[in-house]
Amino acid sequence: MAVKAEVQQIKQRFGIIGNNAALDRAIDVALQVAPTDLSVLISGESGTGKEVFPQIIHQNSTRKHGQYIAVNCGAIPEGTIDSELFGHEKGSFTGALADRKGYFEVADGGTIFMDEVGELPTPTQARLLRVLESGEFIRVGASKVSKTNVRLVAATNVNLMHAVANGMFREDLFYRLSTVPIQIPPLRERGAEDILLLFRKFAGDCAEKYHIPSALRLEEEAQKLLTACRWPGNVRELKNVTERISVIEEKRDISAKILRFYLPNMNIEKLPVPVRPDDQKIFNSEREILYQVLFDMKKDVAELKKLVHDIMAGNIQHVAAENTYSSVPALAPICPQQIQEAEDVEEEEISLADTEKEAIRKMLEKHKGKRKSAAAELKISERTLYRKIKDYGLELYAR
Repeated sequence: MAVKAEVQQIKQRFGIIGNNAALDRAIDVALQVAPTDLSVLISGESGTGKEVFPQIIHQNSTRKHGQYIAVNCGAIPEGTIDSELFGHEKGSFTGALADRKGYFEVADGGTIFMDEVGELPTPTQARLLRVLESGEFIRVGASKVSKTNVRLVAATNVNLMHAVANGMFREDLFYRLSTVPIQIPPLRERGAEDILLLFRKFAGDCAEKYHIPSALRLEEEAQKLLTACRWPGNVRELKNVTERISVIEEKRDISAKILRFYLPNMNIEKLPVPVRPDDQKIFNSEREILYQVLFDMKKDVAELKKLVHDIMAGNIQHVAAENTYSSVPALAPICPQQIQEAEDVEEEEISLADTEKEAIRKMLEKHKGKRKSAAAELKISERTLYRKIKDYGLELYAR
């Protein structure tokens, strides 16, 4: 199937690499919808390059001379997101020293791109729905209704239909946002050709940026290894790996043996993780398995603490009746030493928290304080990471 000339031009203009049919289709849909004012929902896994498509839509619309504002909904604390989006009046809350325009007021006549829209709190979802339906909003602390004329493009890396089914996202807002859906394919579905093209592009860019004499070249076996990887972090992960090899390796011809050092997930056997039948999950990486094990251990430790406290209070029969773990035998008389050992569980719970804190700190250092990149590799939302940074006092490592 021949690719439209307009699609090829867009690829060159926005630096999009690849010849995958699904990717070309996504670009074509973006071009077709751009001249309209319809809302667009861009779906795709983290790292697939969703942020480029709102720019394509804006630059090819009648609003291209208006404001273009990109908002990461997952990076804004829940307590301030309404103020950020819709503005506030002076004195409406502590720290509101003056009137402030929100993004929807500033972008009047232009386009707003709302990334990670699935992270919006429920009250904010209701406010956003009103803007989409009538163009009306109210500043925080105000009573006067304001109007705006904004084109909204949203993006998400979660399944919003599942979020709707679980009561985490408003169904009416979902249908308003997804008037025109655009699905970005993950890298593993784009084929070997696109993976190798992207590698060569990133290797060339890195050589130019850091004044390296020549770009990396992959031997044939290394190419096979590269294209066999699942790339759970998609294009972003491939770029990071390419840049890492470019800077660290002196040799410019990369063998499969060398490449294997930078693809650790290729050779590590999956750890057997015991999961309950009603809690089956699919794990895409060893890191994801490790975090699930840690969180499950923490949950089990808390339940064990409750069990010990009930035993010490004399509620042995009651505890035995409520026990739902088939692997735990019937309760036998417990000696004081066993009770003391069980009480030490609290220390282990603290050590798990320390483990999580240290993992987050190292990830922030690895990504030079960039919360979005750290959250993507940790497989958690930016809002969750933001909360944990505050809980653990890691603000020094984030920006």
